[in-house]
Amino acid sequence: MDELILVEPSLEYAEDLWAFRQEIIDKDADNEDQFAGCMSLDSSSSADEWIRICSLRKDEKTCEEVGTTVPSHTYLAIRKKDNRIVGVIDLRHHIDHPILGTWGGHCGYSVRPSERRKGYAKEMLRLDKLNAKELGINKMLVTCDEGNDASEKTILANGGVYEKTIDVDGDKIKRFWISI
Repeated sequence: MDELILVEPSLEYAEDLWAFRQEIIDKDADNEDQFAGCMSLDSSSSADEWIRICSLRKDEKTCEEVGTTVPSHTYLAIRKKDNRIVGVIDLRHHIDHPILGTWGGHCGYSVRPSERRKGYAKEMLRLDKLNAKELGINKMLVTCDEGNDASEKTILANGGVYEKTIDVDGDKIKRFWISI
């Protein structure tokens, strides 16, 4: 597999970010979770706006300005050989929140449709675990829809231990814990 790095969103990637967004819109129109881990990328009017939102979300003092009480970091997964965005993953600083502690978890991720089935999600989560360690997170809650075999395999490959399946508004969500 090609080497990936996680970088914070910046204007350097604005054009590719917008192409990534459009590819998800075009290829994943039927998937209500199509922008998992991308926060407001679907509703942002430009890459610049989304990058600004990601910056504000990093700090507890400014994250409420963009509609959240839990700070988080968002990372672009960049393939080093061609500097292309292959995915987006976030990392919430904590899950002391009713939704995040129940079914949202510490992170969400999306892989560019044309880059799926190449092991990138597995590597993105592995790299996100390193970021979690730097933040002092000892265990990460990572969830997926029951039946999302690809995401479940990604979580298990990163040491995820199945806890239980819960019902959230009629959807079955699997909860996994990853020790950091």
